[in-house]
Amino acid sequence: MEVITILIPYILRGLNVTLKVTGVALSCGLVFGLILALLRVYGGSLLSKIIAQSLTILRSLPHILLLLVIYFVIARVVNLSPFWAASLSLAIISSAYQAEIIRGAILAVPSGQMIAARSIGMNRIKAIWHVILPLAFRYAIPPWSNEAAIIIKDSSLVYVLGVPEIMRQAQYYSARTYQPFTAYLTVALIYFMLTFITNRGLDAIERHIRIPI
Repeated sequence: MEVITILIPYILRGLNVTLKVTGVALSCGLVFGLILALLRVYGGSLLSKIIAQSLTILRSLPHILLLLVIYFVIARVVNLSPFWAASLSLAIISSAYQAEIIRGAILAVPSGQMIAARSIGMNRIKAIWHVILPLAFRYAIPPWSNEAAIIIKDSSLVYVLGVPEIMRQAQYYSARTYQPFTAYLTVALIYFMLTFITNRGLDAIERHIRIPI
């Protein structure tokens, strides 16, 4: 009975925050990653090399280190709340991976698609936006599904900033009741359910819009 009356309200409050952090990180990371991917593919060799090296450095950093740097350095300058500092930190981390996912998907689109689009009068920008990217996003769904699952799990890192997501709420419950096993087992099951539902949902979308071979 105590689990229902105490733990569940704690977890539900944390779940709401976890979903918000994940949503902001994935959506902002997608926007940043798309821009970086387009610059890598179409921005010329010099710009592509600079971005590639920058993304390599970013991916080599521990995620929690970047989160702490953004919160204790950048967020103090621009006055970001812990929630937004944490969410944008994960977005920046995710953008480095999403950029490579999208770049690979763009390169997977047959070159004839660009030629065909240009032959019917589209300029390069319109061809990229209306032909290349719609096809690329279909190719990108399977690897993007993995990135979505990673960000769901990485959202647990934001508890170090005091953001009350499910890990922080489980910690509160554990400190109050001295039942850490119950709290963290519940959190583990929730993470499993979130990643499972996300992956199955994206798999269904990928099957629905898959490009026939």
